Amino acid sequence: QLQACGGGLVQPGGSLRLSCAASGLTDDTYAISWFRQAPGQEHEGIACISRHDGGIYYDHGVRDRFTISRHNLEGPVYLQMNGLRPEDTAVYYCAAATSRIIVSQIFRSAAYDYWGQGTLVTVSS
Repeated sequence: QLQACGGGLVQPGGSLRLSCAASGLTDDTYAISWFRQAPGQEHEGIACISRHDGGIYYDHGVRDRFTISRHNLEGPVYLQMNGLRPEDTAVYYCAAATSRIIVSQIFRSAAYDYWGQGTLVTVSS
């Protein structure tokens, strides 16, 4: 139901736009978020858009560089990433939650029911 794409190799300071196509989601979908997982690390939630009220949330580490957006409720969810750094290297996943999540838990991976397959972002010179 979730298909993430747009990853690749980019130099430090560069930009990429990831796309998450979410098919088959119902009105019960509460939020769609982007997570990433670097080698040997846990899933890290970085950006979330609430399908319910359009609320947007970011991890502090990407807040001024990344932008999550969508054109409409049925369309893809995008993650525009600017000013990329080597430490942004990871597999990026989109995930959908079907239950309401309180803000303090918005990046808890266990709150999400559906996950895309991931797309690799490598930031290197």
